[in-house]
Amino acid sequence: MSAQTPEPATRQAISAMRRSYGEAGITDLGADPLIALTSWLHEAAENPFIVEANAMVLSTLGTAADGSDAITTRTVLLKDISEGGFTFFTNYNSRKAQAIEKHEQVTLLFPWYPMERQVTISGFASKISRAEIESYFATRPWSSQIGAWASAQSSPLASRAELEQRYEGAAAKWPEGGDVPCPPHWGGYRVIPTSIEFWQGRYSRLHDRLRYERPDTTSNWAVNRYYP
Repeated sequence: MSAQTPEPATRQAISAMRRSYGEAGITDLGADPLIALTSWLHEAAENPFIVEANAMVLSTLGTAADGSDAITTRTVLLKDISEGGFTFFTNYNSRKAQAIEKHEQVTLLFPWYPMERQVTISGFASKISRAEIESYFATRPWSSQIGAWASAQSSPLASRAELEQRYEGAAAKWPEGGDVPCPPHWGGYRVIPTSIEFWQGRYSRLHDRLRYERPDTTSNWAVNRYYP
């Protein structure tokens, strides 16, 4: 089947999508990019137009069905900034986890559009300790804990009914109000960054880009400003 092209009017409407950015720019964010990002994250959380300030786009390099390399992206939730990195949780059988096992280098993106800001991060992901995983799992709502048992994440699903049946089965096994054990296939990763770039939209597309860079995860940060 040949690719279809949208009607000219639709394409023109897309090309005309444009907005002007504000005057506020980036001056000095300090020497530590994790402290700077934490500050921006809190500001984003206070913005009523941002639904989930801790939502970040995770990109990984995995393997496609034909055996070739394939980049995939998805949104995950940041759950901690500690030990020099960014922590998120997932199913270890998921596509993202399988990709990380093959290629530990990943990228993260915080898209705070209403604030005309974004932060992009490059780094290396590794599993966190089982103690840390179980400690966080115990704080999750009961329904989310049950969902972790019900979902064979990234596996083919015959129907929605099948997923709901698995959920009902797990809920019956661990009724609400009791303790739900952490699944052995459920865990977390910490991304240790080598690059963190702060972007602020500005007038005339003269955006501010301030990038913290280092050659490896143990070196000191250098801060550089880049053309937009």
